[in-house]
Amino acid sequence: MAPPVLTRLGRHSVAWFMREVWQRRPLLVRQALPGFRSPVTREQLFALAARDDVESRLVTAFGGRWRLAHGPFAAADLPPLPRRRWTLLVQGVDLHLRAAHQLLARFRFVSDARLDDLMASYASDGGGVGPHVDSYDVFLIQAQGRRRWRISRQRELALVPGLPLKILADFRPSAEWILEPGDMLYLPPGVAHEGVALGECITLSVGLRAPAWQELVEPWFAHLAERSQLSGRYADPGAPPTRHPGELPAEMIDQAWQRLARLRPSRADAVEMLLAHLTEPKPQVVFDRLRRPPSLAAFARAAASGRLGLRADARTRCLYAGRRFAINGELCPSHDSAAVLRRLADQRELDADSLRAAPAPLLARLHEWVVAGWLHARRQAGGNDG
Repeated sequence: MAPPVLTRLGRHSVAWFMREVWQRRPLLVRQALPGFRSPVTREQLFALAARDDVESRLVTAFGGRWRLAHGPFAAADLPPLPRRRWTLLVQGVDLHLRAAHQLLARFRFVSDARLDDLMASYASDGGGVGPHVDSYDVFLIQAQGRRRWRISRQRELALVPGLPLKILADFRPSAEWILEPGDMLYLPPGVAHEGVALGECITLSVGLRAPAWQELVEPWFAHLAERSQLSGRYADPGAPPTRHPGELPAEMIDQAWQRLARLRPSRADAVEMLLAHLTEPKPQVVFDRLRRPPSLAAFARAAASGRLGLRADARTRCLYAGRRFAINGELCPSHDSAAVLRRLADQRELDADSLRAAPAPLLARLHEWVVAGWLHARRQAGGNDG
């Protein structure tokens, strides 16, 4: 069962937060998540940082000198626990720890198109990554220990030159808080901030993605190129002898411009490009394919029995727009199955009734995704064994 999406952040309703705060101003929420328990331990973070399929970074400020290293990290690569001023950051803990995945899912009051991942940072006393600015929204949740946060709305964002980190050269904080377990600080893009551990601590960052328009240019044109059918070749019958062989012919420019002008992207093109781009898994993501997958016939029989349900793998990304659907970068024709695929994207699972009524083409696709490790089968009680 999927965890309930948050309707309140501490004493504030989520509706009020989205209307009055979201992308407008910072907000500190004491005890934002009642009964909060950290979904990750120090030992789990260290174990994840040792894996080559997990993105991790080590930031140190020993002797006032900033250094950055990229994982994986063996236990011997990490500084001793008592040493001050070091931080281990692990991206995508939600992809590997169920409790972390469930915590991230509670923030689905923001579209999955914007929700990115859950990062966890372990810091020794005095650890941090320096004052900096992010280009995306972030919810900072204190999981263990205490951390002091300072923020500034300053416009001067020059960086210290020659560092491996983007650290502000002149940070002028205007507000300061100390966060304890369960407290949360929301920051919109562009707010300068600095977090420093007060003793050993773990902080969680619910990161939101905000793709730069420039980032979308390449997949946009690749999408148009795949869908375009420009016949013919350049031709210039009757062209006079040239006196300037190094000059690009005006006729070639005009013909190319006329052909390119025909590639007018439609709103449907934008929908398909965004669906494919925003569901593409990150480069380090690897799915666990079934070693002994069921045959399509066996899968169809299980679905017809009314005892088979499906849930999306934590690493699976899926989005829809109208009757268009994409999963892990793959655009799929939904046709008569649009409602079922929308349910899969919204609920991240399909119950037995949805599968029992699924048409054969949809069952074939679902079977492919189960074999690929994108979806996982789960038995449900009841149903017809006949």
